[in-house]
Amino acid sequence: MQEIALRRREQVAEGTFAFYFDKPAGFSHQAGQNALFSLGDESRTFTIASAPHERDLMIATRMRESSAFKRALGAAPMGIRLKIDGPAGLMVLHEDEKRPAVFLAGGIGITPFLAMIRDADARLLPHRLLLIYSNRRPQDAAFLAELKHLQNRNFRMVATMTQAPDWQGERRMLSRELLAQHAKDLGDPVYYFAGPPGMTMAVQGMLGEMGVKEDDMRSEEFYGY
Repeated sequence: MQEIALRRREQVAEGTFAFYFDKPAGFSHQAGQNALFSLGDESRTFTIASAPHERDLMIATRMRESSAFKRALGAAPMGIRLKIDGPAGLMVLHEDEKRPAVFLAGGIGITPFLAMIRDADARLLPHRLLLIYSNRRPQDAAFLAELKHLQNRNFRMVATMTQAPDWQGERRMLSRELLAQHAKDLGDPVYYFAGPPGMTMAVQGMLGEMGVKEDDMRSEEFYGY
């Protein structure tokens, strides 16, 4: 377990904040992994949303009054010291560059994919990446503008807003039909999905019905969403 200091916080969507910390000497992680953060008597696991090459460690979360840790972190002064235990987790990009990756994100479940996409961009990885990012409204979608900017010949994003009648793009919920339309040219991808438990369970069932093998599914549930 190592100590880290809070350096800044910023709002990245309605009700969602990013927190930036000094990276401890010798700390390294793979894009998509998580760590346990402790502040006083409260602890919580967060995905590290920053990529390994970045100077700071960053997490992003929906702020909920029901979470003592989030209340404490939201009110903490700059410079306060936390403890971090990690990294951990297997939500990392597969090594076979010939196989595309399909990322299915619900709300703040975007964080592991943000790290992977930043990392792939920085390292010029050849993997083909498709992100389907589901939110109710654009103002709820953390890092949406950055993800749009990161699109290139290897990375494409489909943002779907399920409760935004004025949204000009996709408005369907994550479904077999939505996936079939946008991933039809990808061949045999590995599927990654992250979001609230109900969403991840539904996606796992959907992929199973589509014939996707369990070994080709990687997921993370965001409890206390």
